Amino acid sequence: MKIEENTDRMKMRRARKRVQELKGFYRHLMVYLTINTVIIIVKIAGNSNYGDTFMGPFWHFSTFATPLFWGIGLGFHAMKVFSPNWVFGHKWEERQIQKYIEQEKKEAEKFR
Repeated sequence: MKIEENTDRMKMRRARKRVQELKGFYRHLMVYLTINTVIIIVKIAGNSNYGDTFMGPFWHFSTFATPLFWGIGLGFHAMKVFSPNWVFGHKWEERQIQKYIEQEKKEAEKFR
């Protein structure tokens, strides 16, 4: 009974962590879309009212630098959240936990 309770707690903890990761990604995505939409709209409105003197020509690199580089960061965030075995994924984490549990068991047996 005790083991089942611990397993259920661990599952609940992992599920909560997963939901928090998803929530964080979707917040990041919404902020990305909002900010970059505003930047593009301001750029279009400024250029139509003031010409190319307003923040440079529309097709200039600076117009798309923020969405580009931020988008790269957002892509890495998406890979971390949605890719099951991205660099240090869940399986790697579980293997490391098991490794340290085994080490502690071996060390405890030495002192018996």
